[in-house]
Amino acid sequence: MRTIKGAQIALFLALLLLIVLMALFTTSVLLGSLALGDFRGVLLLIAAIVLIYLYAMLVYRIVLSLLPLREGVVTEHTPAETIANLNILFYLMLFNSLIRSHFIPVPLLRLIYLALGAKLGSNTYCAGVMLDPPLTRIGSDTIVGHDAVIFAHVIEGNRLELWGVSIGSHVTIGATAIIMAGVTIGDRAIISAGAVVTKGSQIGADEVWGGIPARRLKTLAEKPC
Repeated sequence: MRTIKGAQIALFLALLLLIVLMALFTTSVLLGSLALGDFRGVLLLIAAIVLIYLYAMLVYRIVLSLLPLREGVVTEHTPAETIANLNILFYLMLFNSLIRSHFIPVPLLRLIYLALGAKLGSNTYCAGVMLDPPLTRIGSDTIVGHDAVIFAHVIEGNRLELWGVSIGSHVTIGATAIIMAGVTIGDRAIISAGAVVTKGSQIGADEVWGGIPARRLKTLAEKPC
C-alpha cells in the first residue's frame, strides 16, 4: 500500500479542525442559550457530533468539486494522488464508521450516499457499503443486499487506480457480494449472494452471475448451466 504523505495528512487535519470548529460554533449559536434540562451536556454532545458529520459531508463535496476524483492510474506526487488520499482519509477517519455502523436505516443511508456524491436512481437502496460514492453510478429500482461491498479503487502493492462502477436499473446484488472497480452491470442483472465480481468485469443485461470469482451462470431466459 502506498504511504500517505505527511503534507496530505496535514491538509486533512486542517480540514478536520475547520469542520470541528464550525460544528462547535453552530452548536453554541443554536443551542447554547436553550434550557435543555438535566441532559444538557449529552444533548449538546449529540448535536455537535451530528453537525460534525454534516459539515464533513459539505467540506468533502466542496473539496471534490474543486479537485474531482479522476479515473485511471494515480501517479505519485501529483494533485491526483493528493485528492485520492484525501478521499481515503475522509473515509478512514469519518465516513467509514458512519456507513458501517448498522444503526442507520437503509432509507437514510441512501440520503447519506447521495450527499457523498453517489448517483442513485429513484427507488434504489443500498444495505451494504459503497466505499467510493463519487465514482459509483446506479440506476433506478436496484437493491444492493446486506453487507455487499462496492468499491471503485484498486490497491495492488504500491499501485493505486480509480475506476468507476456502473450498475443499471432493476438490478439485484445479493448479500455479501463484492463488486470491484471498473465493473459494469446491465439492467435487470442478478449477482448472487457472496459472489466476487472481479475488477473490470462486464455483465450484460438480464445475466445472472455467481461464484468466486463470479462468472455468468445463465441469462434470465435460460436454464442454469
